[in-house]
Amino acid sequence: MDEKYYLKIGRAADLSIKKERILYRFFEMLVPLLSLTVLFLGVILSFKQPFWISIFIIIYDLYWLFRTIHFYFYLRSSYAKMKANEQEDWLARLDALGAPKNGLKVNNWREDIYHLLILPTYKEPLDLVYQTFANLSKIDYPKDKMIVVFACEEADRENAIKISEKIKNDFGHLFFKFVITWHPRGIAGEIPGHGANDAWASKQVKELIIDPLKIPYENIIVSSFDIDACVFPKYFSCLTYIYLTVDHPCRASYQPVPLYLNNIWQTPIISRVFSFSATFWHTMNQEQPEKLVTFSSHSLGFKALNDVGFKQTNVVSDDSRIFWQCFFKYDGDYRVEPMFYPISMDANCSNGTWATLKNIYQQQKRWAYGVGEVPYYLFACLKDKKIPIKKKLSMGWDLIEGHVSWAVSSILIFALGWLPIFFGGAQFAETLLAYNLPKTTSTILTINMLGLIGSIYLSMVLLPKRPKEVGFMRYFSMIIEWVLIPFITIFFSSIPALHAQFHWLTGRYMGFWVTPKVRKK
Repeated sequence: MDEKYYLKIGRAADLSIKKERILYRFFEMLVPLLSLTVLFLGVILSFKQPFWISIFIIIYDLYWLFRTIHFYFYLRSSYAKMKANEQEDWLARLDALGAPKNGLKVNNWREDIYHLLILPTYKEPLDLVYQTFANLSKIDYPKDKMIVVFACEEADRENAIKISEKIKNDFGHLFFKFVITWHPRGIAGEIPGHGANDAWASKQVKELIIDPLKIPYENIIVSSFDIDACVFPKYFSCLTYIYLTVDHPCRASYQPVPLYLNNIWQTPIISRVFSFSATFWHTMNQEQPEKLVTFSSHSLGFKALNDVGFKQTNVVSDDSRIFWQCFFKYDGDYRVEPMFYPISMDANCSNGTWATLKNIYQQQKRWAYGVGEVPYYLFACLKDKKIPIKKKLSMGWDLIEGHVSWAVSSILIFALGWLPIFFGGAQFAETLLAYNLPKTTSTILTINMLGLIGSIYLSMVLLPKRPKEVGFMRYFSMIIEWVLIPFITIFFSSIPALHAQFHWLTGRYMGFWVTPKVRKK
């Protein structure tokens, strides 16, 4: 058996040893059980101990108030760095850099550093794909060092073959190599999706281009983007500079800031608020590199990808899983480097508001399904004895606490403050605490909501240019719609997160759900 066989685990059933399978299954159920326990105790203690649960909710609300303030300063700092990096002349800095001092054998970056870009597609329309490549054609990095892969699914051949031919004819000649790959149907033990397609495409490029040309793996940076990802002009030059200047560049992934703004003017209200909230969350996280895990579009050295063996098995959350595979492959000596540089993607939009809301729910549930990284992490920590225990505990706490909070925090904040009033009984209802509880929690939440002013300002600053067909009054609606935050966090964050966790709790595993891409004219 491979010494690190656990790197390829997708779920408990993948383990052949019964004791290991039972342990992994317990880990799969752990976070869902914790989330349900927290909610259950909140209700029960409102009956049994209304005084203490009231004290708890006041403290919890205050905790989230200070945490929100803390996050806001991170958000402002990250935004300032991102805007500065957009203005930086990265090509000039690369030319002035000379030979890197981080161990890479690079004499001239213009000759030695290649970028491998993988763009998986499945049933996306031509106009969306075309815009992605039109943006890619405007990058400032030397395109004769770009290997671009249009990774198609065999299950979508009729649609994809027409699009791939058009893209190849119009853009293929711009790059060093332009490759069209076809991910086969029905590979045993594999969930069809983004990660599986990426892995197949990477192996194809390795066999067809990289190995025949003998390009050193250390000199290749591979990026996996969603097909709607519109790259900003300096992305690859910024990425190259970071890669050539950080310590141990092959032991890191590189995370840009995802901005869900491509179609923001055409999306319904709730989708806009949700998209800005996601944008702000990922922007803020750039200031906490020790807690960063790869998400959506990201980059890494090809050597790391090759070392973990490309393979994605029955995994839905492939963007985070590749990070954890590398983390345990290198015994914890792996990290995410924040780029403080943006990449723009589509906000969730469909044909009609109701269809959009369903898609938002499904997308959020798929993201929350990443709770499946918890059993993977805990099981691998037990197997890997070389990672310091302090690092295991710190990262494990962040991972577990993050998913539990995702599922329960908004429910506790907006609902628990009223439960002791309703269920605490007549004796508690006559106390001063019962009288002041709604007022206290409401005041704290009001102060917390005032913190949205900064978020509203940043959302206005980040907006792309208003299309002519969109009226000026839309600006005002984009300000007012932030009052929907409590509704959105409960019904389009906590509930889909609990739904995703319920899948792991019951063993009714999800497949990969592709977010439909609809661009309204």
